[in-house]
Amino acid sequence: MTKQAHSVKLLDKSTEQAPKCRFCGTGLRHTLVNLGMSPLCESFLDSEQLDRMEAFYPLHVRVCENCFLAQLEAYVSPEHIFTEYAYFSSYADTWLRQCKEYSDRAIDRFNLNENSQVVELASNDGYLLQYFVEKNIPVLGVEPATNIAKVAIAKGMPTLNEFFGRECARRLVQQGKQADLVAANNVLAHVPDLNDFVAGIKILLKPHGVFTGEIQHLVKLMAANQFDTIYHEHFCYHTFTTLEKIFAAHGMTLFDVEELPTHGGSLRIYARHSDDLSKPVGDRVTELRDREEADGFTTLDRYTNFEEQVRETKRKLLDFLIKAKREGKTVAGYGAPGKGNTLLNYCGIRTDFLDYTVDRNPYKHGKFLPGTHIPIYPPSKIQETKPDYVLILPWNFKEEIMEQMSFIRDWGGQFVIPIPEVKVYP
Repeated sequence: MTKQAHSVKLLDKSTEQAPKCRFCGTGLRHTLVNLGMSPLCESFLDSEQLDRMEAFYPLHVRVCENCFLAQLEAYVSPEHIFTEYAYFSSYADTWLRQCKEYSDRAIDRFNLNENSQVVELASNDGYLLQYFVEKNIPVLGVEPATNIAKVAIAKGMPTLNEFFGRECARRLVQQGKQADLVAANNVLAHVPDLNDFVAGIKILLKPHGVFTGEIQHLVKLMAANQFDTIYHEHFCYHTFTTLEKIFAAHGMTLFDVEELPTHGGSLRIYARHSDDLSKPVGDRVTELRDREEADGFTTLDRYTNFEEQVRETKRKLLDFLIKAKREGKTVAGYGAPGKGNTLLNYCGIRTDFLDYTVDRNPYKHGKFLPGTHIPIYPPSKIQETKPDYVLILPWNFKEEIMEQMSFIRDWGGQFVIPIPEVKVYP
């Protein structure tokens, strides 16, 4: 089913009054940041769509005064966002290396073998499960995006094309797919019904099974001004303290945590059934919980000054681009990630500032960015046009990209990173 043919399922807001926390149900009265109106960040356009009406939705993040979960309202259903999706995990080499390291460690730490069962939720194109398959460990992916699930299946990765929750988990258990390891990388933010999703994880796990999840850390998002990682596909933004509450409410305990550089700063959490005492809670859990409390993330005041910080970053980026254009410089983009579309739409950057962008993903070639209508080309376009500046939109992969595109220095080209603030790499 194509995105064009798939009708938009707007969630019915008419019966609601104030929005409520999707975890604890408390009324949401406090703003973390309001980024105005923006289109869905992965809704890339074909040329014939450029003159048609385009849907924009509020990007207004509120924070719960009770559990401190930061969240967007779900203006559009997950079925509309994720039935066909443009993000393929296998196009980032740095990410693949991290996944291989994770799989090797998980196999060793949890004694996984050919008699084990690994299930990944939002398994994308098989980017992670392939490393378990190499070791002859049975795997299953659960992936809601039809186009991406087909790619994974073509690679030989068993994949169930549906959304995960309690119902899906019960059916998998009935089919003998109860898991020794359930993995979910960068998916918890994409889940509007948190309680259904986490309850499903508990059902799917064997009595001594382990869940691991990689989740962008709200603490790092705020500290490094990563407001561009806010978009409609991300319904929630988590601290470790809030994650503990969510899992505890469903009879699960976080017994370990790692802090990772991924996506500007992520957490890898390890969860077990609360009655599985074979895995004691480690020191890293206590240390991180205490650090978040000391930094004020269990009080509402900590969340209220972020918006002005975001506005100043917008001003600095526009100052740089206005100056560059007045000097007759050319500016191209690298990448077409969701975060880039939030940045460009919030800052009002279109082809008047950014001539075009490039991306390694062939799925995006010939399309246009949502909202801004900036064209997307293959990376070879950079060599053809020799821009003065290359604005790296997926700044979390900046080292990898600057190495790939190092040839721009042959004509004096420079890289520009927009987050946490504008920095030019000579």
